[in-house]
Amino acid sequence: MKQLLGIHHVTAITSSAERNYEFFTYVLGMRLVKKTINQDDIHTYHLFFADNEGSAGTDMTFFDFPGMNKGVKGTNEISRTGFRVPSDAALEYWIKRFNHYKVKHEEIKTMFGKKVLFFSDFDDQDYALFSDEHNQGIGSGTPWLKGPVPNEFAITGLGPIFFRVSDVERMKRILEEVMMMRFVSKEDQYTLFEMGEGGNGASVILDFQPLLRQAYQGFGAVHHVAFRIEDKDHLEAWIDRLNSFKAGHSGYVDRFYFKSLYTRLYPNILFEFATEGPGFIDDEEDVEILGETLALPPRFRHQRELIERQVRHFDTTRSNKHFEKEYYE
Repeated sequence: MKQLLGIHHVTAITSSAERNYEFFTYVLGMRLVKKTINQDDIHTYHLFFADNEGSAGTDMTFFDFPGMNKGVKGTNEISRTGFRVPSDAALEYWIKRFNHYKVKHEEIKTMFGKKVLFFSDFDDQDYALFSDEHNQGIGSGTPWLKGPVPNEFAITGLGPIFFRVSDVERMKRILEEVMMMRFVSKEDQYTLFEMGEGGNGASVILDFQPLLRQAYQGFGAVHHVAFRIEDKDHLEAWIDRLNSFKAGHSGYVDRFYFKSLYTRLYPNILFEFATEGPGFIDDEEDVEILGETLALPPRFRHQRELIERQVRHFDTTRSNKHFEKEYYE
């Protein structure tokens, strides 16, 4: 049985697709590589922010469900999404950038031998920047080369994902026995697990919080996390593995940009397994204009006129814009 390769993507919920686009594009300097719809709810945008080519393991995605309440933070949730930057010096740059753009952040600290910077967005969605300076393991992506953040400091992919849990032993068994991750280290209330080649792009951190209230999903919260698998054969093997544990799951799901499998092995936390490809460069958008049109998987294209009436238009054209690289004294 092949191991999971690493983090594939994280999907969260935003109160505003437009503000979300502005924050990720102009503040975080990540590239919108696909503007499409939630394939289970055509009234809802699904935005994908990633590296320069939309590589697996680099994308943070968002739904904007109409009328949804703000999420309630607590225990038993995917509580924080990590991103990777090249060096410790990059974190010093991001302190200055966050101060410039008035982004809420903490001070740089060390976790499991890596320098880390916690921050939040306008919805109180929580993130962390992890330095790759002392990292070993699965490779990262390429920064958005035409974006506003200097390449040497830019976000290159996803880092460790945080699960805040009330039953750490139960989650530990799920990660080790079902998902074949391996225990690496423990620091205070945090426990680090790795998969595949390990490192920042293949890590999960458990935050043991037994006394907090139960978390509830809404905007500002994470919807699910997806782990990387090679292809459809690998996905079918994971279906067989989940069946062997009598775990409920979705079965094979074709998302066009990747193939998926969903399961909820722990209360309130949704796991996805997603294939490496085919990716976001397709017959609708080439690499130069990724994320600039309302892209639809083939099975929705006959409904384009209806869908374009349902989702409000907003401009995501960037191929005709020039972004100056922003440096700070």
